[in-house]
Amino acid sequence: MSKYEIKNVEGKKVGTTELSSDVYGIEPNIPVVHQVVVCQDASARQGTHSTKNRHEVSGGGVKPYRQKGTGRARQGSIRAGQWTGGGVIFGPTPRSHARRINNKMVKLAMRSVLSGKVADSELVLVDSLEFAQPSTKQAKAALQNLGIEGKRVTVIVPDDDVNTYLSFRNLPKVSIFGVSEVTTRFLIDNGALVMSADVAKQLGEVLA
Repeated sequence: MSKYEIKNVEGKKVGTTELSSDVYGIEPNIPVVHQVVVCQDASARQGTHSTKNRHEVSGGGVKPYRQKGTGRARQGSIRAGQWTGGGVIFGPTPRSHARRINNKMVKLAMRSVLSGKVADSELVLVDSLEFAQPSTKQAKAALQNLGIEGKRVTVIVPDDDVNTYLSFRNLPKVSIFGVSEVTTRFLIDNGALVMSADVAKQLGEVLA
């Protein structure tokens, strides 16, 4: 266990909390992080890219000219790939880009990213991010007080904290996710990672 300071939304230190060294204090495994991020990015692709081949484009039902005697190369259809308006040769077709990766690697990658954030002082723990009602103004002020305004910020909140989600979602360079939505990509793609101490402990229990 290692101690980490907790701030309030005014940027003042209000206490400390113990974070699991098995989650927030390991040596980051960069190759595994890269492999997991590539896998998650590939799986997020829609795969709806599509082109028509020579059998799917319209027209071309008649041989354009006779086989012999014209002096030109033989042709069977004006919808072949070498013709303007013809089908695409070996073009992309709809398919799934999803890849599979085992859960141990996913958890190791997330532990590596969290440990890297702690080592780089990019993890910001707050006592609470709850808002009585949605307020982008208050959310912006909180980032200013914490000294991270202008950075690319990722905020992790409890899944049922709707007011906090609505408060942060319209701020530029700020991404906000529920704790159950967190992936390695979301954790690493920022300059500051903000969450409450309770959320940090919850992640520690899941990833331990």
